[in-house]
Amino acid sequence: MINVGIVGYGNLGKGVHIAVNKAKDMNLVGIFTRRNKNDVKPIYDCAVYGIDELKEFKGKIDVLLVCGGSATDLPNMTADLLKDFNTVDSFDTHAKIPEYFAKLDKVAKENKTLSAISIGWDPGMFSLARMLFGAVLPDGNDYTFWGKGVSQGHSDAIRRIKGVKNAIQYTIPREDALEKVRKGLNPVLTTREKHLRECFVVAEDGADKSLIEEQIKNMPNYFADYDTTVHFITEEELKKEHSKLSHGGFVLRSGKTSEENSHILELSLKLDSNPQFTGSVLLSYARAVYKLSKEGKVGAITVFDIPLSYLSDKTGEELRSSLL
Repeated sequence: MINVGIVGYGNLGKGVHIAVNKAKDMNLVGIFTRRNKNDVKPIYDCAVYGIDELKEFKGKIDVLLVCGGSATDLPNMTADLLKDFNTVDSFDTHAKIPEYFAKLDKVAKENKTLSAISIGWDPGMFSLARMLFGAVLPDGNDYTFWGKGVSQGHSDAIRRIKGVKNAIQYTIPREDALEKVRKGLNPVLTTREKHLRECFVVAEDGADKSLIEEQIKNMPNYFADYDTTVHFITEEELKKEHSKLSHGGFVLRSGKTSEENSHILELSLKLDSNPQFTGSVLLSYARAVYKLSKEGKVGAITVFDIPLSYLSDKTGEELRSSLL
């Protein structure tokens, strides 16, 4: 059995817990939280510990699934945890991934641990699709569209703004841009031309809403490059109308193998629950981290460095007979 721990028990942590409960080769040692552990109510029966108790489990946990936000949690949290544990996380600030990778790679190699970073569906599964599609169709162009759906990372970034009580952000593909790509027109599209961002924000009493809106729209790496709409609503409206964390998206590559023949490659996802699906992806990569660590692998790795067969609980023989 692979012994795992969950660090953080928000929407993503709960999604991982659901995935662990379905995995026959996984044993959940415990949930580790920065909150009062008595306030955490697990979906399934499980031990809950304070984050300060984690060091007592060194050598007893094979992989930690780190379920924090990319804006402020993961950049420091994962590096610290790597000193004692192998980790998997879902860091999704695309522009900062090389910097994040270099930092964790150094820590992991110094401590002989292994860290799979930026695991999820994008970055993650969509990253693999972009690489695969580009490898088999080199004369072409990549296009990635997200949504319509709730972005956990962007929603979390808004919630970190002073004066924000709660928030949900939707990423919305521009239908005209998507249609041009599917027609094989190979359009040159700016970031702003591909997506819209729509935010629903619950402000704290007395908060400066105009300042909050300004901070959202000018936030680098999240909203500054997009046409962004901000709506201020009540907590009741948010719970009633924006509680379902659905998401999805498309990766497409349009290109040619000759002047006469063009091709469109597409991977699409339609997700009822973004955190539950992302939790399932994280868990499959925890399995891979466990296998690779047993082989002596250390440092930071991404989806590009991990054999796909390592994600499965099936043997090589089973995979060849049932899926190949």
